[in-house]
Amino acid sequence: MKAIIIIPARYGSTRLPGKVLLKRTGKYLIQHTYEQALKARKVDRVIIAADDRRIARAVEGFGGEAVMTSRRHPSGTDRIAEVARRLKYPIIVNLQADEPEIAPSSIDLVIKLL
Repeated sequence: MKAIIIIPARYGSTRLPGKVLLKRTGKYLIQHTYEQALKARKVDRVIIAADDRRIARAVEGFGGEAVMTSRRHPSGTDRIAEVARRLKYPIIVNLQADEPEIAPSSIDLVIKLL
């Protein structure tokens, strides 16, 4: 079964603007999350749903796939819905950008249960 992970990424975080682009370890926070998502065996594709070109450029810079979304969305789920409407996947996984230590096996388990 085809599954996709969409990671919503917003630049204007209220507590820490630009959080997803923090680079404390030599990689962006969002890059760590993206790389963990790619390790999931049941996933066909991983996309970052970005609201800001700075995020999209960073993602493209490390070889990731980014899709620009409206800045007007009130939540990450709305950002994911915008991207999901453009794609045809029966399973869409919402993975938060600030989950750099997510276990790929946890993602696979969720997909298996769906």
